[in-house]
Amino acid sequence: MEEKDEARSRVPLIREVTWGKSEDGYEPITLVTGRRDIRCRYYPVAGTLFGAIWVGGVGGDWDTPARGLYPYLCDGLRNDNIASLRVRFSFPTNLEESVYDVLAGISFFESQGIVRMALTGHSFGGAVVIQAAARSDSVKTVVALSTQAYGVDVVPELSPDCSILLIHGDQDTVVPSTSSHRVYTMAHEPKKLVILKGTGHNLDKSAREVEQIVHDWIIEKLSAQASAA
Repeated sequence: MEEKDEARSRVPLIREVTWGKSEDGYEPITLVTGRRDIRCRYYPVAGTLFGAIWVGGVGGDWDTPARGLYPYLCDGLRNDNIASLRVRFSFPTNLEESVYDVLAGISFFESQGIVRMALTGHSFGGAVVIQAAARSDSVKTVVALSTQAYGVDVVPELSPDCSILLIHGDQDTVVPSTSSHRVYTMAHEPKKLVILKGTGHNLDKSAREVEQIVHDWIIEKLSAQASAA
């Protein structure tokens, strides 16, 4: 019964966190929940209220778009007082299970005193972070990169103070850019849609531009929340 109740809850209960040896600028951690263990890479910032969670797509593992976007920004955002957590999907083709993984990441951040968060997901992960954000008031902005259309219908349910940034390439042959247009139409303000010319699904050809846009957006939106608090 406890496990079923936890599965229905907005944010999973973290029963234990196991810590590995620091490497390459991050701390490997495992979030132990009532359903399973979830592997993450944590880029801590002492005493911060701000955090960013990053997930890939159906490729699973430590998937990242735009030529290493995630590790680059996880490290760089520390200079802006923003901690990061990369979450590895337990079942990277299962939407609901992947949402659970991200919600566990949110729960971990909250246990660390982080109360204002940005969620970023690529492709399948775009739908995952939209769904996770709709279930947590701690999420203040969502970044969906080359997002799929399936699973995004909850975007109108984002809290009024949660913004959304959508980035898509106009040469995406995996998921057409009309998917991001659809999300943009359904979302409330604040929202922004960026269509990059000559760029495919992984956003590799516009990697440096994507880095700058995402970096500036997360800093602006989390800082705006801090100013309003």
